[in-house]
Amino acid sequence: MSLETETPWVDGLTIGEVLRRTAKEHAGSDALVFPQLSLRYSWKQFDDIVDETAKGLLAIGIRRGHHVAVWGTNVPEWAMLQLATARIGAVLVTINPAYQSAELEYVLKQSDNVALFLIEQFKTSNYHDILNRVCPELAGSVPGKLDSKGFPCLKAVVNMRGNAKAGMLSWQDVLMAGGAVSDDEFARAQEGLSASDAINIQYTSGTTGFPKAATLTHRNILMNAYYVTGCQNITHLDRMCIPVPYYHCFGLVMGTLGAVTRGAAMIIPAEYFSATATLDAIEKERATTVYGVPTMFIAMLEDPSFATRNLKSLRSGIMAGSPCPIEVMRKVIDVMGVKEVTIAYGLTEAAPVITQTRVEDPIELRVETVGRPLPGVAVRLVNSETGGAVEDGHPGELWVKSHGVMLGYYKNPEATSSAIDSQGWLRTGDLATHRGNGYYSITGRLKDMVIRGGENIYPREIEEHLFTHPHIEQAAVVGLPDKKYGEELCAWVCIKAGAPITEDDVKAHCKGQLAHYKVPRYVKFVDSFPQTVSGKIQKFKIREQMIAELGLNEEKTA
Repeated sequence: MSLETETPWVDGLTIGEVLRRTAKEHAGSDALVFPQLSLRYSWKQFDDIVDETAKGLLAIGIRRGHHVAVWGTNVPEWAMLQLATARIGAVLVTINPAYQSAELEYVLKQSDNVALFLIEQFKTSNYHDILNRVCPELAGSVPGKLDSKGFPCLKAVVNMRGNAKAGMLSWQDVLMAGGAVSDDEFARAQEGLSASDAINIQYTSGTTGFPKAATLTHRNILMNAYYVTGCQNITHLDRMCIPVPYYHCFGLVMGTLGAVTRGAAMIIPAEYFSATATLDAIEKERATTVYGVPTMFIAMLEDPSFATRNLKSLRSGIMAGSPCPIEVMRKVIDVMGVKEVTIAYGLTEAAPVITQTRVEDPIELRVETVGRPLPGVAVRLVNSETGGAVEDGHPGELWVKSHGVMLGYYKNPEATSSAIDSQGWLRTGDLATHRGNGYYSITGRLKDMVIRGGENIYPREIEEHLFTHPHIEQAAVVGLPDKKYGEELCAWVCIKAGAPITEDDVKAHCKGQLAHYKVPRYVKFVDSFPQTVSGKIQKFKIREQMIAELGLNEEKTA
């Protein structure tokens, strides 16, 4: 039976139920491997650890429907927490590891979390210092009993690595508390859970200046995980190298849950991406599949050790997150040896993949298209002006209706109704063409979005932050082509008369407040912006002028 016609065994089950069955069928096989930590769990061991973690969550007061945030890199505890929250029906809220104080404060307030699990540091960002700045009551609180005016729902903060800090619980504190939870109480906590329950909130960059909380169900992400791995012919014999971040759909759906639905091993090379560590993991653990955005594959191909590597175990993989330069795709296939690499396209609101190439597709389709819809996914192209259908070969906005479409944006009904129509069609904001053979190509974006190294960035968020600078009168942010990251940010800034402000001042205003990838690489001071008669800034003219001025070239991409 083909993937297109089979009935997915995961349909109708919760994530906890799927993990339980996989652990039973593949008990002794590798489930989770962290080579740098010399850590290796079988499916049986991983399932047991998830139970232990879930009991700990119950012990500190977390119940079905509660929101539990996680802010950290790819550490083992992250994966355990993901499956443990699902097992008792709590909703996992993922926070980008690169977020700084302004972003963290907004997400914690908007998402109504009862608990926050975090690591201590990511690169130069000290998470504990950032959290204490936005929540000054934490340090003086009783661990597990936080009373904060700014975050009234938040009660427990848990340090996932190392000892407990002031006002926090440690990971071991949580596990030890779970020892007091009886098997009967644990069983009751799992009763009545449904595949249609909300189980995950992921924040997407906001067109109105703030991220939006896409709410996904068990079924949304399990079905997507099942089909995405099916398009790669993944089985329990495969070993998946997952260097992409957990907080993103790529890591937690296509990676972790993809492995859970197939019984494949999850190999996590490092806490955050390192080309050398990823190559080490592929080689030493004999990985058969590798995931990444184009910049990750480029980094691996350019790593000084690449030529000496034995990567013959690699068979398949996924390249997604941003358009892929054609020459990179050819190198991944011909030089790296990932003969069956697939291209995937989607967005968080669709859980995430909408279209994907197949392993048997000729290279032309894998470098010129984003594939065809997954089974159970309906796609149509719509004329954004008339609302009518478009002919093959002509661009239209891609709309999708499927098992992956989110429930909506948490506490944002207006944005939800703008994104999803009354018939359940999700507007992606992306322009695409249909080739007439079921395959689609993405040709542009209706929405004002920049994709830098796989990170979706809405310029409005950065513009609104720039407006908070006392010397900035107006700002416009656009994306410019970049060979390494796909796109880089450029800010045009009008300053108030006589204001003493430099390019470094503009960047410094963003650093520490916004994620590093949202800090403009280019800053240009101007007296005015190109505008329409109605006064709308013509960003395409800014982009064209800067490309010419900086001598940049548009990259040819798949």
